[in-house]
Amino acid sequence: MAGRIEDYALIGDLQTAALTGRYGTIDWLCLPRLDSEAVFAGLLGTADNGYWHIGPSVSGAAPRPVADRRCYRGDSLIVEMEWDTPGGTLRVTDFMPPRTGADDTPRLVRIAEAVTGTVDVDVALSLRFDYGKVVPWVQRTPDNRTCAVAGPDAVWLDTEAESHGESLTTRSHFTLPEGERTTFALSWQPSYKGAPGRLDVYQAFEDTEKFWSDWVSRCTYNGPYRAAVIRSLITLKALTNPLTGGIAAAATTSLPEEIGGVRNWDYRYVWIRDAAKILSSLMQAGYLEEARAWREWLLRAVAGDPENLQIMYGIAGEREMPETTLEWLVGYEASAPVRIGNGAAGQRQLDVYGEVIGTLHLGSLVGLERDETSNTLLVKLVQSVETHWLEPDAGLWESRGPAQHFVHSKVMAWVAVDRAVQLVEDGHAEGPVEQWKKLRDTIHQDVCTNGYDAERNTFTQYYGSQDLDAALLLIPQVGFLPADDKRVIGTIEAVQRELSTSDGFVLRYPTKGDAVGMDGLSGDEGGFLVCAFWLAKDLALIGRYDDARALYERLLGLSNDVGLLAEEWDSPLQRQLGNFPQGFSHIGVVEVALELKRDKQRASLPTLAGAAR
Repeated sequence: MAGRIEDYALIGDLQTAALTGRYGTIDWLCLPRLDSEAVFAGLLGTADNGYWHIGPSVSGAAPRPVADRRCYRGDSLIVEMEWDTPGGTLRVTDFMPPRTGADDTPRLVRIAEAVTGTVDVDVALSLRFDYGKVVPWVQRTPDNRTCAVAGPDAVWLDTEAESHGESLTTRSHFTLPEGERTTFALSWQPSYKGAPGRLDVYQAFEDTEKFWSDWVSRCTYNGPYRAAVIRSLITLKALTNPLTGGIAAAATTSLPEEIGGVRNWDYRYVWIRDAAKILSSLMQAGYLEEARAWREWLLRAVAGDPENLQIMYGIAGEREMPETTLEWLVGYEASAPVRIGNGAAGQRQLDVYGEVIGTLHLGSLVGLERDETSNTLLVKLVQSVETHWLEPDAGLWESRGPAQHFVHSKVMAWVAVDRAVQLVEDGHAEGPVEQWKKLRDTIHQDVCTNGYDAERNTFTQYYGSQDLDAALLLIPQVGFLPADDKRVIGTIEAVQRELSTSDGFVLRYPTKGDAVGMDGLSGDEGGFLVCAFWLAKDLALIGRYDDARALYERLLGLSNDVGLLAEEWDSPLQRQLGNFPQGFSHIGVVEVALELKRDKQRASLPTLAGAAR
């Protein structure tokens, strides 16, 4: 059975990732790419769907013990777990060497070591291809390697430990005296290519540690909560593919927003919105290389059809991500269906225009050089806003109900035009600036007239609605209205009053339980963590710094023991929910820390809001 979501830690090689749990079990790994088929899918099913366990030996049917300690090794994605046993202390180290050199083979490495005394170790490797559906053919090769093959995929295991097959699982049992280690290296290769080269495990360990140390050394952030900010930046980097420039929203699919519910989605793709906000965080921390790569990814992804900008694409810019369900997986804690692909790719969401142009604008402020191709894209995107901003859309939260005139969508349409104007006026682009200024003013007036409830002194979720939406908290952050505007303060107070959970976090919008809600779905969900981070940032913007810090520190307290956050927080169950780790949540960690550092000097660093005019 899979552990709680917060029981896992992330390891990755920048092109894919695995989740390793406190029991010493890896329950999730997709190969060769983050959005490829899983070879360990026990997270969304049972042990029969694939896992890899290394831990201290137990007798009979005794449960596997939880590690007594675990941590990331410094500022890296190397995880160390330790168990204290009657005979001694066992340490298991898990990592994936970043695929940045000539060797593009995805590899997962595990090292078992007796830190003190003598320890008995059990290993169970159960590979299942096609998301836990296909049992591979496993054989031992003459050169003492284990190979598992199914169709186009082959996984190779290299280890000095003796192993045997039992119940379609490769098992090992051995004893380690103090100071001795046994290594395991799992490598993926297309089955038609033959065997990959053997990995020098200890050199790979040193190279991996150095890679992350060098990357973190480039960070320019030096302020409060730095440890949390660095861990979040590393997590965001792990979701960033260095070959394509694409940035995934999360490392998993179908971890539920409600235990036992149906709100289970595949987040292993590049949402324009999420990627833009991740880039904002990375750029403000000094990482421009990722920004250049993402801009090139964007230009390739929308090439030939910028008028039909999608809200999301595949890791390499693929347009088609058909949504299907995997009937053979029972779902995380019986939360079905398990989905791959995402039908929201075909939705119209007007806010993505603002996210893209806002990020291009931020890039200009932090020193990203002008690019003529992106200028052409800019003009076409503003033309699309001019054509479509009066239309209803699916909104930020990808409603599967009727299209509406969502206030946040209109605000971000305004952002698109406003940042385009600023880019032209600052000499970073060319375009019909006077025409765009008129369009900007028209959108602003329309939102203030139709999206604001004067009696309640709050903006609403969509035109004509009485409901609220946590996305309204972004109004002052993007510069649509100043933070001290009475309408902004009224909206912040209304969201706190009407969308707060029992323990003070924030729901995205009202849901209807067993009834179908505005979003076209039944069921409820937990507090959406990034919404609470937005609230904390708003509180800082309006001068309530003590309240902002208190909420921020409570949110950091929801992180698991290695500093990771999922998408949501279940207040009654006091546990994390949703896909994990979630880029949106870690963006919140970075953005609020930046705001708290700025306090009253927030103009000293550029933000997505830019210099709102």
